[in-house]
Amino acid sequence: MATAQQIRKAYIDYVLTHDEKPKTVYSFAKKIKITEAEFYQFFSSFESIEKTIWFEFTFETIRKIKEQEVWLQYTSREKMLSFFYSFLENLKSERSFVIYSLKNYRGKFSTPDILAGVKPIFENFAHEIIDDGLESGELAERKFLTKRYKDALWIQFSFILNFWINDDSDGFEKSDEAIEKGINVTFDLFQHSPIDNLIDYGKFLSRNGKFKEKMGL
Repeated sequence: MATAQQIRKAYIDYVLTHDEKPKTVYSFAKKIKITEAEFYQFFSSFESIEKTIWFEFTFETIRKIKEQEVWLQYTSREKMLSFFYSFLENLKSERSFVIYSLKNYRGKFSTPDILAGVKPIFENFAHEIIDDGLESGELAERKFLTKRYKDALWIQFSFILNFWINDDSDGFEKSDEAIEKGINVTFDLFQHSPIDNLIDYGKFLSRNGKFKEKMGL
């Protein structure tokens, strides 16, 4: 009896050897000496195999970084940096498959179908980090904008992944730099700034209109 892991491994080997998906489930099942019924016991299609692989990349990265002793001591910014550094490190062992899987994807900010299962788990993770940052005061609570923070982080996810698959620098150092700069800029925008103070001051003046009249303003 085949296992899901054996089917995934055989699929990855096939697409990297032939640079294309198998023509049919029947031909693929025959090649790896299983029945179609065994294949469909675990996967509904070849695309579902790829979705599962991407989901596991993401899920395992989150699980492992949360197990680190220092995790609870990290700021929200440090937690997100840790995720991206660890995520790309995990992808290195399957870089050829990652490039194959995304090779027909050219956009930087839209979500390809194979990442459909990744987006919700990443956004839930990002939401946890953002909530922690709001509670600690690290991040600014902004009406209408706070709920969009996770969307900004998903854009970073798409950008960093696209950057990494095209990175030809030694040790992928440019990708590390892209993570550092992109996440730092994003979290700088999430934090309190002089503009927040100006807006708060404007709200204070607006609420205290009568006081302004008494002062002759």
